[in-house]
Amino acid sequence: MLRYYWLITCLVYTLGSNAQLTKRLDSLLHQQAAGQPGFALLVEQDGRLLYNNQAGLANIATKEKIQASTNFRMASLTKQFTAMGILLLEKAHQLSVNDPIGKYLTGLPAGIGKQVRIKHLLTHSSGIMDYEEQVPAAQTTQLLDADVLLLLEKHDTTYFTPGSQFRYSNSGFCLLALIIEKVSHQSYAAFIKQKIFAPLHMNASVVYEKNRAIAQRAMGYAKDSIGNTFLSDQSVTSATKGDGGVYTSINGYRKWVHALQHNSLLNLAAVLQRIHFAAGDVPNSFYSAGWFYVATEPQVLFHSGSTCGFNNYVITVPAKKISIVFFSNLAENAILFRNIIEILYQSGFADYSGLFALHQLTR
Repeated sequence: MLRYYWLITCLVYTLGSNAQLTKRLDSLLHQQAAGQPGFALLVEQDGRLLYNNQAGLANIATKEKIQASTNFRMASLTKQFTAMGILLLEKAHQLSVNDPIGKYLTGLPAGIGKQVRIKHLLTHSSGIMDYEEQVPAAQTTQLLDADVLLLLEKHDTTYFTPGSQFRYSNSGFCLLALIIEKVSHQSYAAFIKQKIFAPLHMNASVVYEKNRAIAQRAMGYAKDSIGNTFLSDQSVTSATKGDGGVYTSINGYRKWVHALQHNSLLNLAAVLQRIHFAAGDVPNSFYSAGWFYVATEPQVLFHSGSTCGFNNYVITVPAKKISIVFFSNLAENAILFRNIIEILYQSGFADYSGLFALHQLTR
């Protein structure tokens, strides 16, 4: 009888806590200005969905509202999918993360091709030049991953000896996409669809390809110095795929996180243990295969995705099946996510505010 009373008491307390959390998070949604871009937010704990709601417009011109099925540009969250593609090829014994990248990208200068290994690209420890700094000032057409390789082929030096330092690199993940294409004999988009999206039933998720329609697509926006909103969906670096080209929804991404938690494609925890590199000077933090992680107990995984018109953040604690997923089609929208993290902390979640130090490493 006492046990029954305890269970009922816990249930009432949990329901009350969840209701209060929902009320506080809803208050943020209601503060969003009408007719403006917005966000989608998902919160899970112990595998239970605590919150899944959206605010604002996916497209200001058409007045289409953001929904749980709205596809956002993932920006650097794409790196998780690119890394998974490489790891699935390794699982199939088609490559090794210890392979020198020159084995697949033969146009690179010999020194770089021989010294830089796939694992260096996966951990941002390659020292390869940032392609963004090599783009001609007069460039107007969008770069593809192959164009990134052409830019990098002109340089026979790296910022440092590969494997000796951490430096966040979009270049590295563009090269990983090209390695996927070389080894699989498929386009990056086709490979990711076949090996990741289809098995996980992420049926509406796609890789951006110019002039191909994306269903339920959120357009990207930004604000000028006086607060006026303007369309900021594309730039000359928005068409590269391996470092930022995936579009998915909050519902689609939930399937991805669940797959990682249940080792549906491979054992992520084993990968993080096998392949990692210290993340700058942030204590007890590492990078591996598209994720920053903090080596606490339990382990906390984090990544952000920022581009000219989008601002995304993901936190997951696999051991506790906690997921906090925030997608926004407004650039530089970090303050809103900080507010969400504070509300969650006040509601009994861990304090995740320190993870923003890892976000700064991507800048």
